[in-house]
Amino acid sequence: MRLLMIEDHRRFAKFVKDGLEKEGFTVDAVETASGSEDAIATVQYDAIILDLGLPDCDGIQLLRGWRERGDETPVLILTARDGIDDRVRGLNSGGDDYLLKPFAMEELVARIRALLRRPGGVLGLVMTAGNVSFDTTAREVRVNDRTIAIPRRELGVLEHLMRRSGRVVPKDVLEDKIYGFGREVSSNSVEVHVSRLRKRLAGAGANISVHTLRGVGYLLSEESTIAPQ
Repeated sequence: MRLLMIEDHRRFAKFVKDGLEKEGFTVDAVETASGSEDAIATVQYDAIILDLGLPDCDGIQLLRGWRERGDETPVLILTARDGIDDRVRGLNSGGDDYLLKPFAMEELVARIRALLRRPGGVLGLVMTAGNVSFDTTAREVRVNDRTIAIPRRELGVLEHLMRRSGRVVPKDVLEDKIYGFGREVSSNSVEVHVSRLRKRLAGAGANISVHTLRGVGYLLSEESTIAPQ
């Protein structure tokens, strides 16, 4: 899952970003409202973490603008404003949750996952394809009920392919989901992750395969349903 964090305190933003990435999220961090608008115009995020005290715009105003134009991306407000009126205003303006600073990283992760489990969210289910299951909350993959270890980037590839099992996923969509802004991505990075993922799945006895459709993207299917490319 790819998250956008809007926070102008750089050290704090790095602390949160590092903590969330350890939990398997891809995080883009920007410092201003204008930066967030540029990011949202470029990437479809699964959730947004919003500080209210931004240098170029009040976070509430920014949030209201998103909701007025129909953007329903889940938003967790992360701020030091601890008054009841502040919390009520944030939630009434379209915020989905409100967490005060300071906080425990474990609570932030739990709240984000709770947002993504809500109806229409991307968490809270166990996806299956062939004899492979993927618990999207525990971030656990099992083949024939045996857990297999998969590194974070490959896990991200598998997740997005399983969400679209039987459909082609363009290469640039996978890049958007597994890499954040500022990451140096070589032209064959996705191919490398896909190749390694194939070997892990085959080594574990999975009966699904990731097929390359050259010039188009990747497709995950059960081995009996499509001829290898």
